Amino acid sequence: MGLINQTPQNYYDGNDFGNYQFSSLNSIVNQFMIAYVGEDKLISKVKRVDVSFHAKRALQELSFDTLKSFKAQEIVVPATLQMILPQDYVNYTKISSVDDAGVKHLLYPVSKTSNPFSPYQNDDGDFQFTVSATLTAGNLEIILDDFYPEIQIGDLVTGPSIGSWVVTSNNPSNNGIFLADTLTGYPNVNFFTATNTITETLTIKRDDGNIKYKRISVLTPVQSGTIFTQGSPIITLDNVSDANDIEIGMTLDGDLINIMGAGSTVIGVNGKHVTMSSNAAFTTGATNALSFSKINEDSTTWSNYKSTIPSENNINDYQDYQNDIYWPNEGRRYGLDPQHAQVNGSFYIDNISGKIHFSSNISGKTVILDYISDSLGTDEEMQVHKFAEEAMYKCIAYAVLSTRANTPEYVVRRFKKERFAAIRSAKLRLSNIKLEEITQILRGKSKQIKH
Repeated sequence: MGLINQTPQNYYDGNDFGNYQFSSLNSIVNQFMIAYVGEDKLISKVKRVDVSFHAKRALQELSFDTLKSFKAQEIVVPATLQMILPQDYVNYTKISSVDDAGVKHLLYPVSKTSNPFSPYQNDDGDFQFTVSATLTAGNLEIILDDFYPEIQIGDLVTGPSIGSWVVTSNNPSNNGIFLADTLTGYPNVNFFTATNTITETLTIKRDDGNIKYKRISVLTPVQSGTIFTQGSPIITLDNVSDANDIEIGMTLDGDLINIMGAGSTVIGVNGKHVTMSSNAAFTTGATNALSFSKINEDSTTWSNYKSTIPSENNINDYQDYQNDIYWPNEGRRYGLDPQHAQVNGSFYIDNISGKIHFSSNISGKTVILDYISDSLGTDEEMQVHKFAEEAMYKCIAYAVLSTRANTPEYVVRRFKKERFAAIRSAKLRLSNIKLEEITQILRGKSKQIKH
């Protein structure tokens, strides 16, 4: 019985072209159960779920260094100089920019930079900081000596007179912060022992430890109008320009935010209207200055890298059209490192944040990421090229036999060798080397080719 189950008309009218060169993973499992499992066969009995597991593992391993990778993603690099890694990304094969003619230009990876974790540090190097604050008996608001955008909801505040409290919100208009009890979450107007107004030093750190990310803050002044409506998540600012620096994910702080709304985050920005994640966070008809802040994920290293003009942009092209510059100056290019002798640009991958960071000369360019996946992302891509189908059978058989008790060692070694040979054959087949293409290339290398 033939393997083609549709007419040529149905094939050309459809959109699944070239599918005959692949076998689905489900088909491979079925055929393995028929050919390798049963009475008087090497594997007398095995559960189908075990075969399916070993088949998926074999497909993953073959996808990394044997099967061809067809995955690619194209984006226009934004001003942030960052690209989010694809959902099924495992590793990249190459990253390149595209010129006006559609030709790829390889970008080279930078190994001497990164985007490390950047905690907030005090002047003495501790991962916490101290502030001078004014405390008034009966007043829940503490007035600091300056506005500190690093202070965020949930920070732990300790001091000689107040004990230990947690930050619920802040008031950027007068550098004030509001506290609540660390156990109940509710405020207490008698939160410190003094009976008058005093000034003392407070220590602020994260509640989950001393490590504290730096934060960047956008102070949004509001002059008039009703910007809050109780029960509504939308804030209406005075001007569209007031929302220029407000981004999705920012945290809202201010003295007009009640305890339930502390830490409400931005989920949408439309003109001068900002939509928050909480719809019961605000008082009615109130106006005041607001602070939208977010964790700053940019380390000093990354900030310097993206703001510096790459060294390859500061030198002349390595073309010889300016003969009066290069060739008379003998030895000028002695010791040149070929990996840096290009003007295409550079990148590095921050696996912690899951983003690719580009040099500044890539901004606005079209970039293509060719990458490897494990072929298990979706049901449609769980298929194997027929050149590697035999390798799949040998990998499954070896995996099943090597994990079973009482299997003779010589049998395990035999299938290990057969698996190695099958994978090697699959690599040779999938390399797709054509004799005519090799001879055409060698002709350009002044090689004598006999026919």
